[in-house]
Amino acid sequence: MTTRLIHLSDLHFGRDRPELMRPLLSAINDLSPDVVAISGDLTQRALSSQFRAARTFIDHIEAPVLCVPGNHDLPVHRPYKRFFETFSTYRKHIDRDLEPDYLTDDLALIGINTMSPWRWQTGWASRRSIRKAAQTCREGPAHRLNVIVAHHPFEMPEGTDKKPMINAQWGLKTLAESGADIVLSGHLHLWNVISPPDPTAPAVLQIHCGTGLSTRQRGEPNDFAVLDIGSDTSESDLTVTRWIAGPDNRFSPRDQHLFHRGADGWETPARRDPALSHG
Repeated sequence: MTTRLIHLSDLHFGRDRPELMRPLLSAINDLSPDVVAISGDLTQRALSSQFRAARTFIDHIEAPVLCVPGNHDLPVHRPYKRFFETFSTYRKHIDRDLEPDYLTDDLALIGINTMSPWRWQTGWASRRSIRKAAQTCREGPAHRLNVIVAHHPFEMPEGTDKKPMINAQWGLKTLAESGADIVLSGHLHLWNVISPPDPTAPAVLQIHCGTGLSTRQRGEPNDFAVLDIGSDTSESDLTVTRWIAGPDNRFSPRDQHLFHRGADGWETPARRDPALSHG
């Protein structure tokens, strides 16, 4: 049995590309995912109108959706709301739970809120949040895939000038030791897949999505990720596929990474550039 998870990030309603809205929703629903994760920055300026647009988008996704807030979902330009009503508009329109879970026998999708009004750009993974997510990982069956969803990356890819998140190194190590398998994040507007480099490193696969809808593309196409967990031959196989928007605004598959979760963690991925079939 396979499970399909779609990962979106950085939609930035208020600075979005309206012409991509229907193609993105069509691509998501046509792929028939079991669940969709959105790793923050649903809005550009945390305005009620932008959250309403994000809510409408989410309501048109046919699968269950798990969201966590991003830095642009905080009212940073309104000091009172930033520090005293930090998540009030997000809670009203998106979800009262800032760290939701989606749990099945085979998959745990675990949200971590990396946002703080004091660390708006850098992010802050609190030790309490990390320990809570780690406990959820430990409580599941051994075969279950534990997937963390956070806005800020726990490890920065090469070439970025962004500062690392507070508690990132400790948090990644703690999550890995507790059985976390994958971290999904955004924030950078750059696609990247970071696989464990050696047996002594935290055995967590990290997948950074770019932006699904925003005009702030930073030289990259708009994209999202499809994670197919399990295959016809092994429930421990994982296929990660990047879907990008083309000149006609339609999304299609591009880079694909193949992984296998063995007794010692993730094996070195193969990679291919598909003219892929996705049912």
